[in-house]
Amino acid sequence: MVGYHKSPYHGFSVEFSQHRPYIQGDSLKNLDWKVFAKSERYYIKQYEEETNLLAHVILDTSKSMDYKYDADITKFEYSKILAASLIYLLLKQQDAVGLALYSDKIKSYFPPKANRTYMRRLLIELEKSEANSTTNTADSLSEIAKNIKKRGLVIVI
Repeated sequence: MVGYHKSPYHGFSVEFSQHRPYIQGDSLKNLDWKVFAKSERYYIKQYEEETNLLAHVILDTSKSMDYKYDADITKFEYSKILAASLIYLLLKQQDAVGLALYSDKIKSYFPPKANRTYMRRLLIELEKSEANSTTNTADSLSEIAKNIKKRGLVIVI
């Protein structure tokens, strides 16, 4: 599972990233003494910092999602299947997933977690949700954005 998300940040980890020239003020504990022995120049070892994706699946549960023209299932049923699939795939690759259901206001919000048992809770919430009420997407998304503390992927369905 390592390597799904390449990190743009350098930190301390198992995965070596690169050497960079020593700059006055850098910690001496990060010096690569083997490179110094060969080149008589100071270089700092940098490692790739490990990252995990934070994903937020946001689902519209308004009455307009109950639309069904010439299909076997409604837009709402299709969106629940899509959301459940995304939750499954993201948790399978050990990423944190959260869920928010809204219509004219936020019906429920679950913060992202990377726990496999958390998936059951999210899927139960999806299953019991129903399409009703009017839509107020702008206000609902603004309210959800206040709950999101870290950068991540936001999927609006």
